[in-house]
Amino acid sequence: MGIEYKKLQNGSDIRGVAMEGIEGQPVTLSAEAVTNIAKAFVLFLQERTGKSELRLSIGRDSRLSGEKLLKAAAQGITAMGADLADFGLASTPSMFMSTVTKGYEYDGAIMLTASHLPWNRNGMKFFTRNGGLEKSDIAAILASAEADAFIPAVERGTLTQVDFLSVYAAGLVERIRSGVNAADYDHPLKGFRIVVDAGNGAGGFYVDRVLQPLGADTTGSQFLEPDGHFPNHQPNPEDKEAMDSIAQCVLANKADMGIIFDTDVDRAGAVANDGKEINRNRLIALISAVLLEEHPGTTIVTDSITSSGLAAFIAEKGGEHHRFKRGYKNVIDESIRINKSGRDSQLAIETSGHGALKENFFLDDGAYLITKLLIKMAQLKKENRTLFSLIDTLAEPAESAEVRMNILVPEFAAYGSAILKDLADHAAKEGWDVAKENYEGLRVSFGAGAGDGWFLLRMSLHDPLMPLNIESNSVGGVHQIAQKLYAFLSGYDKLETSGLKGL
Repeated sequence: MGIEYKKLQNGSDIRGVAMEGIEGQPVTLSAEAVTNIAKAFVLFLQERTGKSELRLSIGRDSRLSGEKLLKAAAQGITAMGADLADFGLASTPSMFMSTVTKGYEYDGAIMLTASHLPWNRNGMKFFTRNGGLEKSDIAAILASAEADAFIPAVERGTLTQVDFLSVYAAGLVERIRSGVNAADYDHPLKGFRIVVDAGNGAGGFYVDRVLQPLGADTTGSQFLEPDGHFPNHQPNPEDKEAMDSIAQCVLANKADMGIIFDTDVDRAGAVANDGKEINRNRLIALISAVLLEEHPGTTIVTDSITSSGLAAFIAEKGGEHHRFKRGYKNVIDESIRINKSGRDSQLAIETSGHGALKENFFLDDGAYLITKLLIKMAQLKKENRTLFSLIDTLAEPAESAEVRMNILVPEFAAYGSAILKDLADHAAKEGWDVAKENYEGLRVSFGAGAGDGWFLLRMSLHDPLMPLNIESNSVGGVHQIAQKLYAFLSGYDKLETSGLKGL
């Protein structure tokens, strides 16, 4: 069976099974596929830039298939006559930065990663100095790879090894030094104990190349060694086991802060000194508080499942909260659109931990997000305040739940859309409070006595399922809202509602 290139597209990047070893999951992202996709990227860049002589960079996370696929990509790129810098172990944000950093400024960059997905998966993310590629660009590259009509260059490109991660890390170090401007300029984090959990991904560099040079005590940091088996926990700030692990690490080491990265360091989460998790709504609130001090009135763009408490918090701090569609590229593009319209929007962020700041090229960079928080933490110490005191007024729900309901028909998109339309009609008949500004699915609020909270039902971006999020400010409110929904949704026999029934 030939390579099914189109099936490798995952929104604005590429993902597939890269290794055998899990039953029922044959390899879809082979070395041959990666070679052809890399060749197609060179052609794409030639057409986009008008240049015949190109310089590219490539890096990988800790996945077991990373080295093999990097060699395959290098073979394709150099065969097309382009020069290639091999960064080895790298983070996704550092790959973009290699296109804009003075003295490097590569024409294009590739990162080999599948984020937090299981060990047998891998993927490709592509960058130019204008940012990540669009969905349409990925589709065009895959079509070119499938056509396999490449003409090798007369002269192969060169392949060199470059330690760019150290260059990227040095930029973060200087950002913290200049941002804090401490009496001991070189060591603004002296006196802080900060522990890092890299989940055996690519984020271990943040300890020895960022925190330690700044004077921080990193004793107790864990899972820093790259290991593509991911033996300790899923490298994902949204994963409960992962967050529990770094929370225990903070408490055991009496740390001032805990930091956790996903595999390729484009997402991050944190833990306060008392072991409280700072992710999802709390993380958004924390970085929003920092940015609203610097940019009063700015618009914070988030995904659709953020809480009502977060919206109230942002308003309390003088900002505008703009909920948008799930997907890190969606919220980033929306924030860029708002800026182009004449309104200021400094932050685009998902509850998953993808956070992109206007001041940092709207790059979803977990390390930069944490860097921004560390600067504020050091500044507040001078006032005998903690970083986490900034979110003391964030109202949190009494209860929350997420249910993912499978759609059991091949035409899942049409089936899900019909459910959403029918539910909207039902909500109107029942007099429910339907959100007027909503860009994804159906969001409905209920007052005290009727659930005292809200739900959002939407279609998954890629899969045959409907995620449902419910929050309530009262104990028992989630159950109350869930039963209203179950009474309606259980009438759809191709929607798996058993999980909803049990709430």
